[in-house]
Amino acid sequence: MGEILVDMSDICKIYNPGENEVRALDHVDLTISRGEFVAIIGQSGSGKSTLMNMIGCLDVPTSGRYILSGSDVSSLSDDELSDIRNREIGFIFQGFNLIANLTAKENVELPLIYRGVGQKERHELSENALRKVGLEKRMTHRPSEMSGGQQQRVAIARAIAQAPPVILADEPTGNLDSGSSKEILQILKELHKEGRTVILITHDNGIAAQAARVIRIIDGKIVEDYLNEDQGNA
Repeated sequence: MGEILVDMSDICKIYNPGENEVRALDHVDLTISRGEFVAIIGQSGSGKSTLMNMIGCLDVPTSGRYILSGSDVSSLSDDELSDIRNREIGFIFQGFNLIANLTAKENVELPLIYRGVGQKERHELSENALRKVGLEKRMTHRPSEMSGGQQQRVAIARAIAQAPPVILADEPTGNLDSGSSKEILQILKELHKEGRTVILITHDNGIAAQAARVIRIIDGKIVEDYLNEDQGNA
């Protein structure tokens, strides 16, 4: 295995501490190495979204220790967490989160503007990312002029434009038909082949089966963690 990317030990996340407390994560230990393709599977309320938010530095644990790429993120400020997110992680969400009055290319460029990337480089990065997801002919279309599958591909292009080492995809096919879902999974597999670490959050066994390693979470606890033999040879 490669170098350890995600190293969580004894992570708890407790909402409304006290007698009505909810343990969204209950003493979770998890390591993910750089370059893995992992699916985290669980039903609604299992804690999988909380775990994704922890991995992605969108939230911090109540207790426990989280080392991401060698940095202890459990103790970082909001600004430092934001820097790590921008540098390390490309997020893909179920709801696409595209801005309606921007073209596909402008949507992909937006985070690059926040990161201070110069205009020429922004144009190149966004066009390359859209080409990579097969949307070279749709760069000037707005979200309303595209299908759900195309919108999700724009969202993927936005996530990968600056080549972050980690792709964190939360139910990326949740709003899509089966044909578009296959396309999106194929793109994630290609990204993994290129050396990215892909972490896929899903409630769907069929989607989880596409990953090389499957982690199942129930009631805030990891109950299964296994390698998917079929995918090793895919």
